[in-house]
Formats: sequence, C-alpha cells, structure tokens
Amino acid sequence: MEPRSNRGNGGRAPRVCASARIDLGLGTTALEVDGNLGTARKHFMRAALTAVNSEDDDLLGRAVLGWNGLWVHENRGVVDALLVRTWRQRAMQRLPSSSQTAKRLAVRDAAEVDYGDGSVARVGRLLDEAQQTADVLLVAEALNLCHHCMLGPEHAERRLSIADELIALGATEGRRIDLLMGVVWRTVDLVLLGDPHADRAVSELERMASHPDHSATLYLVSALKVMQMIRSGHLDDAERAAAACFERGEEVGDADALGWYGAQLCSLRWYQGRSAELIPLISELVSSQTLASTNEAYLAALAVAAADAGELEEALIALRRLRGPSLSNLRPSSTWLVALFGAAIAAHELHDRDVAVEVRELLAPYAERPVMASLGVTCFGSAHYPLALAALTLGDTDGARLHLEAAIRHNQTLGNLPATRIAQRLLESHVASRADGRPTPVSCTRVDGQWQISLGTRDVRVPDWLGMRYLAVLLARPGVEVSAIELSGRPTDAGTPQPVLDGRAVLEYRHRMERLREEMADAADDDARLDRAQREYDALVDELARGHGLAGRARNFASADERARTSVQKALKRVLAKIRADDPVIGDIIGRHLVTGFVCCYRR
Repeated sequence: MEPRSNRGNGGRAPRVCASARIDLGLGTTALEVDGNLGTARKHFMRAALTAVNSEDDDLLGRAVLGWNGLWVHENRGVVDALLVRTWRQRAMQRLPSSSQTAKRLAVRDAAEVDYGDGSVARVGRLLDEAQQTADVLLVAEALNLCHHCMLGPEHAERRLSIADELIALGATEGRRIDLLMGVVWRTVDLVLLGDPHADRAVSELERMASHPDHSATLYLVSALKVMQMIRSGHLDDAERAAAACFERGEEVGDADALGWYGAQLCSLRWYQGRSAELIPLISELVSSQTLASTNEAYLAALAVAAADAGELEEALIALRRLRGPSLSNLRPSSTWLVALFGAAIAAHELHDRDVAVEVRELLAPYAERPVMASLGVTCFGSAHYPLALAALTLGDTDGARLHLEAAIRHNQTLGNLPATRIAQRLLESHVASRADGRPTPVSCTRVDGQWQISLGTRDVRVPDWLGMRYLAVLLARPGVEVSAIELSGRPTDAGTPQPVLDGRAVLEYRHRMERLREEMADAADDDARLDRAQREYDALVDELARGHGLAGRARNFASADERARTSVQKALKRVLAKIRADDPVIGDIIGRHLVTGFVCCYRR
C-alpha cells in the first residue's frame, strides 16, 4: 500500500520531503549539539509545515518533537501552543501506535498535559512502559520529560534517581545530549535541595557544556551563578550579571528568559527593601504569556510589592487571586515554594490569619528546604522564614522564635548572607518574650479522654499514653525535680542482686517479642493497642538487657532506680516523638526544656 505521505502530491513529495529532512537535521544539530533553542525551533517549524503539506506523518511527528524542544511547555504563545498540540495529536492519530515516533509523541503529549495539571501520573506510567523496552531514545526522552514534571518539592528524592538513570543511559549509549540533560537535572536537584555539594555540581555542569558549547545549558549555568552571587551578598554585581544573563537567554531563545530575570530582580529588591519599585514590572509579568502556566509566584510577588508600597488594597486583591478558594489548590511546580513564601509575607503585612494557617500547614513538611525559583535561578533563603512569619501572624511568638533561629542556621549553611541578615533582624526586633521575660508557658489538660497540650494559639492532642501521664506531671510542676521512681510509681529497693535469666526464659521472651512486633505492625492505627504492645515489648527488652551484659555474659538485674530511669525515659521519648510529628514547634519547645534521667524536670 502506498504511504499517505506520497499520495495526492503530483510526484512532488520526495523533493519536498528532502527539504523537510534537511530542516529536521539542522534543527536537531541546533537543539542537541549547539543548544540554540530559537534556531532549532525555526528549523523544526519549517520541517513540520512541509510535512503537513506533503502528508508525511512520521516526518511531521519528528519535526513536532523537535519543535517541542528540550524542556516541557516551551511553546507558550496561544497560536504556537495550539498549532504544535494539534499537529502532535494529528501525527499520533495517524501513525501506527507501535512506531517509535508515535510512542515518543505519546510521552511528550502526556508530559505536556501532566505539567499543566501539576501531575506526573500519565508520563510516569509511560516511563514505566518505556523502561521495559530496549528503545534507548524513548527511555531517555521519557526520563527527561518525567523529571521536568516532578519539580515540586514533594518529588525531590525520586527526581535524583531519575537524573542518575539518565546519566547512566547517556554514558553507556554514548548520546551526549542524554548525558548532558542527566547532569543538568542532577545539578538542579542538588541546588533545590540546598545540598552542600551543589556548587561543585554547577562547576562540573559548566565544564561538560563547554566542550563543545551547548548554549542552552550554559545559559542555565549563568543563571545559577547569578543565584550564587545573590547568596553571597554581592547584590550590585548580581544585578549586572542578571541583566547579562537575560540577554544570553534571549539569544538562546529560552522561553523562561524573562521569567528568570524577573525572579532574580524580585529577590534582589526584596533583600534591598525595595520591592515596591517592581510593581510595574511584576504587573506586566503576571499577565505575560512568557510565564509557565503553573507559575503563580508573580501574583505572590505583586502582593508583597504592593504591601511594601503601602497599597494594601492592591496587595489584598493580589493575595486573594493567588489563594483562590484555598492555597492547597496551587498546582505543584518549581515555583510553588516561592508562591507560598510571598503569601506568608503578604499575609503578615495584611494580618490575614486564614492565609497564615494555610501557609503553615502546607510549608511545614518542607521547612528544611531553601525557597528557590524555577531551576534554582535565585534563592529567597530558608523555608523556616515564611513559617516564622506565619507564626507571628497567628500570634505564636515562641514558634516564630524557633523558626527564625532555624532559618538563621539554615541560611548560614546555604551561604545566603542577605537572608541570614533579614532573619536576624526580625528575630531581634519583632519576636519578644513575655513581659516577665519568660517564654510563653506550655499547658496540659484532659479533653475527651486525651491530653491537649497548648502553647499560645497552638495546640496538639495526644493519646492517654503512659509517657503522656509522666509529661503531664512535669508540665504541671515546671522547675520542680521529680524522681523517675516517683513518676513511675515503682517501689524502692536496695538493688539486691537478682538471679539471671535461664535459657528457657530467654527463649520464651524472644518468642513473645516476635509476636509483639507483629502486633505493633498490625496496630499502627490503634493507639491504645499499640501502646499496650509497646509497653510489654519495652519491658521484655529491659529484662533481657538486664539479664545479659556485653558479649552475652550473665549479670545481675539493675536496681529499681535504674529500671525506673530507663522506663520513664523511653516513655517520654516516645510521646515527645508523637508531639513533634503532630506539631514540630510545640515538640521542639518541650524537647528543649525537658530533662530526663534519675531525676526528671520541665525547666522554666
């Protein structure tokens, strides 16, 4: 059967398709070898137009794949985005589903849809399918695109494994572009995590992209170097470098050039206390088609800049637009942390408690992450800082103090001097102790069969565990030392030596401990059952430990004081872990003031 690409063209198809294949080759060279995205886009667009006219669907599919570029969501203008999507789907529908081009188009289409949704479900499934084949090109593209759809903070660990797999594939198969993209993603992952070796990774990426020059990658390197200058506090130098970086991005044809430059300017002006100056630029960027569809960070930046200018009504409108029904509806993306960072600042200026509550809930799991824009092109410092602002907005000065102290430590680790200074100033000027100079007290009461621990406006519920009863005694008597014997209710003794465990008793204990481990695994959602099993298991561990010393040598049982110390300490440790999991601020404060041992105390 005659291929569709040769029908109805009056014999002109071979010559036309030859022209398209030349453009296809030139586009591939520009994209993969030179890294010139703009030039590549022009060649691929011409090839696609020719392929449409000649009805060569495989050629159209390959041209559209090249037109899509290295990254996801590069075609952002309404007309271009619609055109490339229409042609991609046309080629997918007409080509046999078993063809390599059709499979590659399906992966690209899934990635584009997932990126817009803030998801990874579709492209992740196709990546799993591709990894079951021997198609190196398909697997490499699926890895690259899947990684780009996973730039939200919740995917940090998975991303690194994908980057490493892409590096291994590129190294073993000899495709430089795959190796380069793998190193790009691994570098970005380390930067976004605040890894101490991220700067080394940037240097290695620059070296790899320079032989020969891959312009798109070197543009990313230049943006990362701007971020490093901002962190070091050389803000004037960073601003000049940011302008040069923007020009380089425009020359390369990177769709993110203006967005990255805007993000760098926003961080610079915020560190300088001059955010209000950027209101015209940010207002333009909010509605710009050059921004990625998932980027809501500029609405947050507009709210911050307007509040800084004293235009509170405009700030409130921008914050409401950002929030919508709830901040939890923000799509996961590489700008998600920045959007919440701006929301926290604006909420603090506008005294918006509802937004502060949402920021605290959403950001808490990522408190130890740096707040960075896109692929790490600028850094706003530790996520502890916006959490501190949320705490202040809610009147939680103790929580704010802890977050600010953590932010200072984290920013120093990152080498972010401007962010460190801002956190230090806020700690010194806005977070004060109570009038009597002491921290806000932690209180503890029984509510509906549980214990409610409160600190200012914060509270957490804890089951009626044994350790919680011990803690309640200590919290009710702050500053008073209570012996572990008294807490546990154990009778005193003179520590008379006890007979060692015989072999049969040891065997029975171990069998029982095995059954208890199974019971604890089954009772993960039943606190009462889990508590009973844990108490018995701990008691058996204590008995075995007291019966045998180093190298299995028999020994006498410890005194009642030692047994009480061990038992109380373990029980308090378990309940403190529970509190920290439910409310890190309350848990950290209790942990800092709690003393355990033969004598226990909750220090004032």
